[in-house]
Amino acid sequence: MQVARDKKKRYADLKRKPIDFQVGEKVTLKVSLSKGVVRFGKRGKLNLRYVRPFKVLEKAGSVAYKLEFPKELSRVHNTFLVSNLKKCYADEPLAVLLNGLHFDDKLQFVEEPVKIMDHEVKQLRRSHVLIVKV
Repeated sequence: MQVARDKKKRYADLKRKPIDFQVGEKVTLKVSLSKGVVRFGKRGKLNLRYVRPFKVLEKAGSVAYKLEFPKELSRVHNTFLVSNLKKCYADEPLAVLLNGLHFDDKLQFVEEPVKIMDHEVKQLRRSHVLIVKV
């Protein structure tokens, strides 16, 4: 039994790598999908899996980190295990400029067609579907 256990452990350790974050790094937080937790953004099928980058304040244990949260997340505990964190590789200066984009009052992107390039009618068994290239 011990030989088999050691063999499995060696195989598992080949694929395992230690995850370590430095103080000041940006990490994204894995959002739990169970009921009764704070929702971030959309609900249902299109839920976010990871939410915005947070700054690591300190290492709280061997596998736990404290994160810096904004005031709107004050009721969420700020200490998380490494398994719920992922390093954020996005650069701050690469943010999308909002000058040419149009949003409605619910902050949804408004897309206006410019020109119809092509159209065709696709025939199914009992119906016809109009396909338009804008």
